[in-house]
Amino acid sequence: MRFLSPILRQAVYPVLAGTGYFHRQASAALRVITYHGILPEAYRRADSFLDNTLIDVAQFRAQLALLKKHYNVIAPQDFLGWLRKSQELPRLAVLLTCDDGLLNNLTTMVPVLQEERLQCLFFVTSGPLENGPAMLWYVELYLLLMQAKGSHPPISWRGVQVPAIPVERAERVVCWLQTLKILSRFGARERFDFLRDMARWCGVDPEWKRRILDDPLLRQRFQLLSGADLKRLVEAGMSIGAHTMSHPALVEQTDELARAEIEDSRSALQKCSGQPVWAIAYSFGDPASVGNREYRLAESAGYECGFMNVGGAVGQSDFRFSLPRIHVTAEMSLSVYEAHISGFQDALQRRFRRSGSTPAHQPAANDGR
Repeated sequence: MRFLSPILRQAVYPVLAGTGYFHRQASAALRVITYHGILPEAYRRADSFLDNTLIDVAQFRAQLALLKKHYNVIAPQDFLGWLRKSQELPRLAVLLTCDDGLLNNLTTMVPVLQEERLQCLFFVTSGPLENGPAMLWYVELYLLLMQAKGSHPPISWRGVQVPAIPVERAERVVCWLQTLKILSRFGARERFDFLRDMARWCGVDPEWKRRILDDPLLRQRFQLLSGADLKRLVEAGMSIGAHTMSHPALVEQTDELARAEIEDSRSALQKCSGQPVWAIAYSFGDPASVGNREYRLAESAGYECGFMNVGGAVGQSDFRFSLPRIHVTAEMSLSVYEAHISGFQDALQRRFRRSGSTPAHQPAANDGR
């Protein structure tokens, strides 16, 4: 069935979207959409792999226009009322969420949401709130790997074996994924130490990150929200959820580290924002990064629900601490976007799974193409 992939994306989906088929046949179930930020308008994509999780302003506006025309975008508080079974939701309800807490959430995304009179539930990585300008550690790791001069042999660092750094870019992406998993076993402070040491090993200028955070445009792309930024997000009418303290792959961590990532994030966000924090979106949010232990930790920490980063509809009978979301990426056309929102993509997946085949369009539940 792999030959169907370009046919679906380039021919079938545009036709179905153009005739209004998607929203006419859409299931009544709630859909939760997750973004990761909006690229500043003057930013030019330098790395399609790294930047694929962020969309541009024109894409975002087109998606919101589609949702407002054919669906019902609800406020986070409406979702909470529904979760508590104290209110009903309209048909074709959609909840907007956004992960990571990048500065562009405030500077680029919020102004568009305000123009459209819409609200979003922002899941914020809370460690940097009081610690000065910072980037996501695994993005910093990726950028360092791509800057490394030549190849480097594997090393032993604090009792773990860190993979060799190859020359080819595609192989470096694999190295990044392996190293990300290994470093998630450590706490945030130790990961910071590793990145500092790695810059030295790889011959990268120690001030490379400062140049990014000092650049007005790159800062909006890469920097995380400060405490003051978070308060401005709340003042703009947005809701806040937790996205752990430092964004590790939680399943790799000890019970103590994982508990602190989940519990401390809620405490820090509530203290800074003045808002109750009732939801968590697990860092990375795929089944390989979070499991039953994390669900239990989230519940015991006082959250009312937890979100994954895999697609599907949300029903009242679903387990509250592993709720699905539709992951939006830059390569997702508007017709493919609506195929996911309407539930058509889910139905197609189920049909192919029953037949023992997988449509090439869907190598993973949230591939975003």
